[in-house]
This record gives sequence, structure tokens and C-alpha cells, in this order.
Amino acid sequence: MNKKELEIIKKKALEEHIPIIMDDTLETIEKYLKEEKVKRILEIGTAVGYSAICFTKFLEKNGIIDTIERDTERIKQAKQNIIKAEVDDKVNIYEGDAVEILPTLNQKYDIVFIDAAKGKYPFFLKEALRMINKNGIIFADNILYKGYVMSDYNKHKQRTAVRNLREYIKEVSENPNLETEILEVGDGLAISKIR
Repeated sequence: MNKKELEIIKKKALEEHIPIIMDDTLETIEKYLKEEKVKRILEIGTAVGYSAICFTKFLEKNGIIDTIERDTERIKQAKQNIIKAEVDDKVNIYEGDAVEILPTLNQKYDIVFIDAAKGKYPFFLKEALRMINKNGIIFADNILYKGYVMSDYNKHKQRTAVRNLREYIKEVSENPNLETEILEVGDGLAISKIR
């Protein structure tokens, strides 16, 4: 991986206000990735490819990251970034809406990283649970959504996202097959380990 290029990608994304994984969230996830033998990662929400590039250094030999993105401009940027970072042999981009793509995938994954449309988190969870390996981990980023999820006040346009994020938290907390913790890093990170 070209670390210098990674820094340039990060700087550009921040300047252009493209949402990329926050440093403390990345550090937290990396701690887990270091301990696991990771062959396959599924990422829902590629943006410009920054997090996928960061995760590649934890892959086992011949490991792969499948990542899904629907925004054509972001896909273009992500492809360029992945090549520049010299990890194009490790990252595979599915182009289109995750809601349509996920049901067509039948791989098994060690890690699933959810960082896409907040209103679709419960659906993403259902699909992640179908594809996650025994002892796998599901990470859901931005789960506290600027504090809205834990507060009583929500603007009208955030209602669906907040309701569905709350539903996600309820599902991962009550599922007997999952051991979940919610951390206040970044904008909230849910970590669900398969029991």
C-alpha cells in the first residue's frame, strides 16, 4: 500500500467534505482487524475508497475486500484512489444500490463494515447476518448519528434515519447470537461479534 498516496486521498476527501471514516473510528476497527485472520471484508458504502484502502493492510494473503457504492462520481474517484494506493488487486467495487446488490451476493465474510444510507441499516444488518462467518464481526459506523439517536428531538428529515438506526441498535442488542457494544467514537460505532 502506498501510504503517501493514502494521506493525499484523505486530505482531498476532507477538503471536499466527503464523509470518510474518522480517525478514532478507524483506530478502533484496526485493533480488531489486527487480532483477526481476515480473508474477506464486505464494505457497504465505498465513498472514495479511503476506508477500504486502510483495511487492506490487515488482509491475509490473497484476501479481498468487496465494497458497494451507488454514486457514480464517487465510484470513479474510488477506482482512481485504489489504483493510486496500489491495492487494486485487493479491492473489488460493486457498482449500484446496496439494497439491490446485497441479496445477489453469496460469499462468506469475516468482517462487514456498514457505512451507507442510515435509513437502510436494518436491511444491511439482515444481509450481513446472512453472509457473516462464524466468529465474524459486524461494524456499523455513525450509529449515534450526531447524537440524534439518543435524543428526543429530531428534525423531520432525520426521522426515518433515526428510527431505523434505533431499530438497528435494538436488533443487535437483543439478538442472542450477537455480542454487541456501542462505542462513542467518531459518530458512534456499533460492534457486533457473532457468538
